[in-house]
Amino acid sequence: MESEMLQSPLLGLGEEDESDLTDWNLPLAFMKKRHCEKIEGSKSLAQSWRMKDRMKTVSVALVLCLNVGVDPPDVVKTTPCARLECWIDPLSMGPQKALETIGANLQKQYENWQPRARYKQSLDPTVDEVKKLCTSLRRNAKEERVLFHYNGHGVPRPTVNGEIWVFNKNYTQYIPLSIYDLQTWMGSPSIFVYDCSNAGLIVKSFKQFALQREQELEVAAINPNHPLAQMPLPPSMKNCIQLAACEANELLPMIPDLPADLFTSCLTTPIKIALRWFCMQKSVRLVPGVTLDLIEKIPGRLNDRRTPLGELNWIFTAITDTIAWNVLPRDLFQKLFRQDLLVASLFRNFLLAERIMRSYNCTPVSSPRLPPTYMHAMWQAWDLAVDICLSQLPTIIEEGTAFRHSPFFAEQLTAFQVWLTMGVENRNPPEQLPIVLQVLLSQVHRLRALDLLGRFLDLGPWAVSLALSVGIFPYVLKLLQSSARELRPLLVFIWAKILAVDSELVVALSHLVVQYESNFCTVALQFMEEEKNYPLPSPAATEGGSLTPVRDGPCTPRLRSVSSYGNIRAVTTARNLNKSLQNLSLNEESGSSVAFSPGNLSTSSSASSTLGSPENEEYILSFETIDKMRRVSSYSSLNSLIGVSFNSVYTQIWRVLLHLAADPYPDVSDLAMKVLNSIAYKATVNARPQRILDTSSLTQSAPASPTNKGMHIHQVGGSPPTPSTSSSSLTNDVTKQPVSRDIASVRPANVGNMGVQYTPHSHQFPRTRKMFDKGPEQTTDDADDTVGHKSFISATVQTGFCDWSAKYFAQPVMKIPEEHDLESQIRKEREWRFLRNARVRKQAQKIIQKGISRLDDQIFLNRNPGVPSVVKFHPFTPCIAVADKDSICFWDWEKGEKLDYFHNGNPRYTRITAMEYLNGQDCSLLLTATDDGAIRVWKNFADLEKNPEMVTAWQGLSDMLPTTRGAGMVVDWEQETGLLMTSGDVRIIRIWDTDREMKVQDIPTGADSCVTSLSCDSHRSLIVAGLGDGSIRVFDRRMALSECRVMTYREHTAWVVKAYLQKHPEGNIMSVSVNGDVRFFDPRMPESMKVLQIVKGLTALDIHPQANLFACGSMNQFTAIYNGNGELINNIKYYDGFMGQRVGAISCLAFHPHWPHLAVGSNDYYISVYSVEKRIR
Repeated sequence: MESEMLQSPLLGLGEEDESDLTDWNLPLAFMKKRHCEKIEGSKSLAQSWRMKDRMKTVSVALVLCLNVGVDPPDVVKTTPCARLECWIDPLSMGPQKALETIGANLQKQYENWQPRARYKQSLDPTVDEVKKLCTSLRRNAKEERVLFHYNGHGVPRPTVNGEIWVFNKNYTQYIPLSIYDLQTWMGSPSIFVYDCSNAGLIVKSFKQFALQREQELEVAAINPNHPLAQMPLPPSMKNCIQLAACEANELLPMIPDLPADLFTSCLTTPIKIALRWFCMQKSVRLVPGVTLDLIEKIPGRLNDRRTPLGELNWIFTAITDTIAWNVLPRDLFQKLFRQDLLVASLFRNFLLAERIMRSYNCTPVSSPRLPPTYMHAMWQAWDLAVDICLSQLPTIIEEGTAFRHSPFFAEQLTAFQVWLTMGVENRNPPEQLPIVLQVLLSQVHRLRALDLLGRFLDLGPWAVSLALSVGIFPYVLKLLQSSARELRPLLVFIWAKILAVDSELVVALSHLVVQYESNFCTVALQFMEEEKNYPLPSPAATEGGSLTPVRDGPCTPRLRSVSSYGNIRAVTTARNLNKSLQNLSLNEESGSSVAFSPGNLSTSSSASSTLGSPENEEYILSFETIDKMRRVSSYSSLNSLIGVSFNSVYTQIWRVLLHLAADPYPDVSDLAMKVLNSIAYKATVNARPQRILDTSSLTQSAPASPTNKGMHIHQVGGSPPTPSTSSSSLTNDVTKQPVSRDIASVRPANVGNMGVQYTPHSHQFPRTRKMFDKGPEQTTDDADDTVGHKSFISATVQTGFCDWSAKYFAQPVMKIPEEHDLESQIRKEREWRFLRNARVRKQAQKIIQKGISRLDDQIFLNRNPGVPSVVKFHPFTPCIAVADKDSICFWDWEKGEKLDYFHNGNPRYTRITAMEYLNGQDCSLLLTATDDGAIRVWKNFADLEKNPEMVTAWQGLSDMLPTTRGAGMVVDWEQETGLLMTSGDVRIIRIWDTDREMKVQDIPTGADSCVTSLSCDSHRSLIVAGLGDGSIRVFDRRMALSECRVMTYREHTAWVVKAYLQKHPEGNIMSVSVNGDVRFFDPRMPESMKVLQIVKGLTALDIHPQANLFACGSMNQFTAIYNGNGELINNIKYYDGFMGQRVGAISCLAFHPHWPHLAVGSNDYYISVYSVEKRIR
């Protein structure tokens, strides 16, 4: 079936499918993200993971009120009863020794979590001893955290008045200690641990006293005369944390198999108490041979993850971290589990205390309060890990078998992988994320964990933020020091994701700018100095043929701003000037110059060669200055730059900036001008010399003679403004150029979102104007001129490109692109377009195969806003683009409607000479070429919902040669390869690779005349060029530049209007000159195969790529259509429906790529489309 489809005739279904396949395989030009998106970064998410107030617990007060051997009066203990305090039986030794031993053990248990803290014990203390201890620790800790651990097992329970108990000196009485006083002594930040019955009462009293303190602070702040304001202000208790063993109405459990300080044991020795509690559960019967004595013999150390005890501790840390991260609000998790290492350890262990003590009807309390976690599903994973570990103990201890590591982390990674691969996009975060970070500590699972972590971070900025909130940063930071090569690609990917989302981690390199700034200023000054001594050809008026020498008044030398696109593009006009003007100099005679000293900065009074006026602080480069500096970039005297070599990087960058200032893409030119102006400003300010002549002498000097050399030849459309208050300089505001044509536009002619419809102020002057006329009035915006200049100079240049590039890494890169998703909207739209294309090809082919006897049925006629200069059919939609000198109009030739009309953005002295549709089979773009060598690419044209927008623009050809009759710029586009051939009034054919966006080849034409027509064939790598001298030259771009011209035909004697290379393997060359001689060449043969003679005086010609037709337009006001044998099919001399009105002189014409349609534009502004007879269509 497949072979039948491929071999089916042209009109069959197989042809349609094959056409679709061809469209799918064609590359797209200028459709990458950088062309389709706005160049700006993603909206940054607020990053809360970085703790700005990271703390450290530096001091610990251990207050033990045990009074060993004497039970408090309000507690009735059971028999037997829990006795162990810090895993020591106090009755096994003397009371004093037991107290000291318990205190020492408690300190060791805390030191396991924070070994560097300063520990102070207060055993069975008095009120004064507690006060002295607390104030001393607070004084030494300063702003850091202090921990207060209170064990009240030997004193009465706390009171409802907010008191705990200590002793008198003789231990004959219990003395109350107010929590209010304790707050005062401890200060903030602090953490309090209460291990006593009714401990919840202390927490309540603490909060009441803290609220009271806040109210006192508020009163003192509002009323300075209040008695409270005269007293020492109490410390705020906002940053205090409390952990209590039980609620306000609960007693501590007294089970004999558990320690009496069960809460303290959970907080300081979690693994030991967890294993003991596990052995006390009924489920332990499923693990034979495990006893309480056996668990004391578990081998290993807590900090060695390779041992059973260390692995259990590692698993416990991962599980409690995971529970907290999944249950707690993010800000609370950050505060309790990431701010302070000791606090994080205590709260992880507090989760275990809640689980164990709740099983004995005792509820630990915390402030801030935590949600219940004792029933979390991860505890079952902990029980399983303990079960697997304890089941090995008998054989490990008795037989010495090797320890089998727990599958916990591997299983959790698998669960995380399942979440990544099976989940939907909008889902809850994976609960295993904290475990994945813990696994990074293991060499065994590290590679897999990094891979999964990278896949998670790829989900988007929200995933990166989650990972950072868990605590990924220190882990991946440490892994950067790893020598394992296999980790490097994963780490690079992960770091790219992190840096893309959290830009604060990127180290700023702005200090380098300061280091190199002085060198740039040196280069800038030298360029500006050389500019004054370089003769600049001035642009001549192309209309009217007259030159109007105009010069600014000599009163105040100044520079005008170049912020508009028109002015910047004017920089390049010097190349197209009449050679007779090249000897004009812009240097003033010495008598009218203003000398500055030192520095040899003799500054002309002409605006085009002045560095600035110190009193008005305008140091802004004019476009004339820019152009002259560009021209002296290779000037020999630059080799004498003081301190900076001519070939230095600073000089090269300066030259690049000068060229970028003339770039046809407005954003590029504007940014380059900002940089140039900024550097020029700094250079002139840093080297500002002292004045010899004052301002008054300048203002009283007479105007220089108009015959002096220092004249300014005005550009087309006007001259620079005089230095009056109303027109001293240009504004930076973008002004829209009014369209004076009498047309009914579908939308305004100036595209809003293009934002680059510039009109230089100098173009507002009439062409016939007295030399010292004031000129047109400025708009009100010019009142802020000085402010505008200063902001122009001081504005920081920001492109957003780095942020936009970083956004790529912030977005998913492993996800299937939407255009490749068979069910996506983009994919469906492309399928529809390709089916439409196949239908157009099929139907057009049907008509052509019927034979074409006449082509004079006028199916469209309308008056274009401007004289058509280039016309181009869209290959698949009923849209035709008509370009006049500087604008483009789009028409629907089926409905007869105007779709769009907008300005191309080229300067007034240039014209559009060529157009091409890029990606015509898919998302179409329009390429326009102007005779100054600039290329612009547009999108959203003929779109009723969007405004046209410039995708990109660049200088396709430089140094366009001035000629009396120029071809402008001619182009030919290869969709199959993405190559753009450009030539025109130059001596080369330049090939651009639009995919790489770079020039790939400059082929010399070897002729002294311009190139008038280009045609290429991608399959044979041939380029055919028709030239103004009548020659046809064939180039093979695969060969070396010296050998690539493989054939030259010199049979034409006049300007070649069209040279066309047929697009098939045996395709021939067809060429036509203005004299009407048509010649057919075989590229393999040195002479023409066939010669035809048609009408003379041709102005335009086109050849149909499918049908055997060609059409020519004449200056004698008619269009002639011929078949391939040179037989005249018909002439078109009159419009239909206009009482036989005669057509104007033909300015342009073009065939449709598929349909037998011919578009004709004439000098009378009309554009018409002709087709075959209606009965055939």
